[in-house]
Amino acid sequence: MIVRELIVSVDDKTCRHSWSARGEPLTHHNASVQVFSAGQDKCRVVWIADLMPNEVAEAIEQMIQQGLTTMKQTLESSA
Repeated sequence: MIVRELIVSVDDKTCRHSWSARGEPLTHHNASVQVFSAGQDKCRVVWIADLMPNEVAEAIEQMIQQGLTTMKQTLESSA
């Protein structure tokens, strides 16, 4: 799957980044990721994706999980 991601917003104050992806097989895609403090040296990452068609949801879910896993490994290795 090859898509073009367009940045919608980058908000350093709220640690939130949002974007939209365009390209087949997606007919609609908006997503955001936001980081929340969860105490000293801890955080919680929330990734929200809204997309169509529903048939690609499982593939996108796997990509999101891989991204979250990579973020966690990178942040934990640099701690």
